[in-house]
Formats: sequence, C-alpha cells, structure tokens
Amino acid sequence: MNPASVPSRLAEISSSANVFADPAQLAGYRIGDLTPAAGVRPSSSEEVAEIVRLAAAEKLAVIPCGARTKLSLGMPPRQYGLALDMTRMNRVVAYDFGDLTLGVEPGVTLRHLEAVLAEHGQCLPLAVPFMNRATIGGTIASGVDTPLRQFYGMPRDYVLGMEFVTGEGQRAKSGGRVVKNVAGYDLHKLMIGALGTLGVLTTINFRTFPLPAERRLFVAVCESAERALELRRRLALLRLRPLTVEILDPAAVELLVGNAAAQIEPGTLPPAFSAKSAWLFAVGFAGRESVLARYERELRQMAEQPGIKNAAALSANESSCVKGRMREFVPIALESSPAATVVKVSAVPARMNEVLDAAKEACEANEMAGAVLARGVGVLYIALLPTARDEVARAKVVRATGQILQECIAAGANATIPWCPDDWKGALQVWGRERSDLAQMQKMKTAFDPPGILAPGRFAGGI
Repeated sequence: MNPASVPSRLAEISSSANVFADPAQLAGYRIGDLTPAAGVRPSSSEEVAEIVRLAAAEKLAVIPCGARTKLSLGMPPRQYGLALDMTRMNRVVAYDFGDLTLGVEPGVTLRHLEAVLAEHGQCLPLAVPFMNRATIGGTIASGVDTPLRQFYGMPRDYVLGMEFVTGEGQRAKSGGRVVKNVAGYDLHKLMIGALGTLGVLTTINFRTFPLPAERRLFVAVCESAERALELRRRLALLRLRPLTVEILDPAAVELLVGNAAAQIEPGTLPPAFSAKSAWLFAVGFAGRESVLARYERELRQMAEQPGIKNAAALSANESSCVKGRMREFVPIALESSPAATVVKVSAVPARMNEVLDAAKEACEANEMAGAVLARGVGVLYIALLPTARDEVARAKVVRATGQILQECIAAGANATIPWCPDDWKGALQVWGRERSDLAQMQKMKTAFDPPGILAPGRFAGGI
C-alpha cells in the first residue's frame, strides 16, 4: 500500500473526521525530532485492533497517547508512523460502587473520574503530575509515581485487570473486574509503566477506595535534611498510618512559592513557606475528628526537638494549595528552567540521606541549581535547573546526572531520568544502569508485539 493511502484506509475504520494528516496538527504529537505520518482517534477496542493490524501490515510504528502530558517520557521511538490518540475512548464502562470496582476506557481524564467517584464517596489514589489534564490510560501506561503510595501502594496493587490490543492486533485481557480474581496470570501488571510497548490499553479495571471523610496536612520547618529525615524515621516507628510523607529541600520550597507554581496550582501558602534556607517536612493524614486530633497531637510532640519549629496543622485552603504544588513539583520544575532535567531515585528510606548528599554535591561541583522533593517511601525527585539550554549546560547536566547515578548504585538505589530536553537524551542515562532482567523483557516484547511496531525503542534497552 502506498503510504499516502494510509489516511484513507484509516478513515474506513474510524471515519474521516477522526483521522488527521495535517502537519500542523501532527506537530502536537511530535516526540523528539520525529513526527507521525498520520493520526487517528478510535472509539472502540474493535477499531483499535483493526488499526493496529493495518499498522502491522504496513510496518508503521504506533504510539498510543492521551492528553500527551507524558509523551516525552523514555527514549524517542526508533520510528513513528502513526499516533493513536485514545481520547475518544473516554467512557466509564462498569462501576459497581457497592463492590468497590470500576472499569474505564483509557481516555477518561483523572479529574472526570475523580468527580464520578466522589458522587459515591469513593476515590482512586492517583494524585499524579499534570493532574488537571492527564488521562487514566496515560497515567497507568507511564507508571508515574503518586504521593499517596505511602498509604495505598502503587497502581499494581489496585489494578484488577485490563483489556488490551497486542502488536498483532489481537484483543486480549488479563485479570478481571472483581477483587477476588484467580483466573490466569497477572499479565496486566506488565503493562503498567511499559509506555505502550507491550500493548494498547483499551479498558482498565480498578479496585476503588472510600473517600476519607476529612484530610489534614501537618508541616514542620527543619533546619537541615538530617532533622527532616529524623522526623520521617520517628514517624515510621509510630502506629499512625499517614496518607503522605514528603520532604522538600530549601530550593524546592523556593520553587513552590515561585511564579510558575502559582500559575500551575493557584492558592494561598502557609507562613512555613516563607522560611529561608529551611527544609519542610509535610505529613498528610485522614480520618474522623478523634483520629485527626491524635495525629496532630503526636506529630506536635514528635516535632518538639532542637532544629525544628513552626510545627502546625494547616487550614483546608492552605492544605489544598500545598498538596497541589507538591503533586505538581515536576511540571513546576520544568517551567522553571529552559533545560530542566529530573532524576527519579528509588532508595531504601534509611539511605535517602546518601542520595540527598549526592544531589547536593553534584549540583555544587557543576555550579548548577537543583531542587529535591523526597517521599517517605524512599522515592526522590531531583530537579537540575540550568539557566541555559546550550552545550555548556548540557555538559554540566551530563556530569551531574552521571555523578548522581554512580552514587545511587553505591547506595543500592535505582535512578532514571524521566524528564529532560529531548535532544539531550542521547547523552544521558535515561533508563539508568543496565538492567539484569533485560533478556526476559525482550522476550516479553517479542511475545506481546511480534511485529515490533508498538512504541519501538521507548523503553529500557531499546525495547
């Protein structure tokens, strides 16, 4: 088939109104220096399967996407023939609020889903970056982190099943729509964070959770990282179960009071954010009034030590603003530098201090600003913030990230670079150190995508 006839063939599957080949429109789907030859918005899993079969026959690489807030994650694809825009598949296909189960198509936005669940006093613990625009499919396919994992775990803990389309255009499913499901293997968990390299998600089934009656945020101002980490350690010894635990270094605090933060997440910050050169320790908790009172009482007692001050529970408006800006730390960082580069580190909580020291030393050695947000479970986001996007800045970022990654290896931590300028990715260790399970991953890629057309090259090891 002549490549020029692909749009007309796609129109036969999904109607001409949902096929686009205009260069200006396709530019919005660009990844790195690659622009797709065509794009299509399917409305059903049947259409998705037929489109993928066409792409396989024509050897067109397919990139599934939604709101495109995370399209730059991973490496640029080796090829990019077709943008598969899933935003028309935006239905809630099954919701049994009595059984706490939910099935949705991938194009549903998180905000819409939040409103639907709130009507029945329920929620999904997915407080992720780009929250106001992100879709559920992109959130699951990208595997982005959520601060609520402190209490609820990660999506793999509450995704019950999926339906998806393989690289051969075959519709498949794994798991189910009930919590107690024992049929087959949990193959759907492989799709979480795979960036669309194994399959195109068409339905995702979740376990939902009761919406907390009331939430509160507690903050304390710390004179050093050691004081903040000591609070985290002491909190872990208590019998309390917080929703979130986050630590911000002084530069991160400055980012969250800046203009970029105010534009992304408007609101009023508490006085604690006016402290200069201070670390902030923030704990989110929820429950009945008696539970909230106990949390606040014990947290205040815990914070009564030298080097810690202004410990207080925030008002509802202040809490909303602070939680929103911490959730949007990555977008805020990306808006605060022409070449912001974000390193994500997963470490044993007891060794977070080593990662923080490594980040500070790397920034100082390369004369570059940096900011860190750390979560109590051992996940840290290190934002490197060069003032220019030139070869000098690129060289500094390459050196700084190399230092951080080496120190992470020494600390037994894993580090990747999910966000950075697209044209710098060839010089950076985007996926961190070489994975020991790469051979197994390549076998899975071959099994799920024999033609090799699903987002080729975006994942680790060129998968």
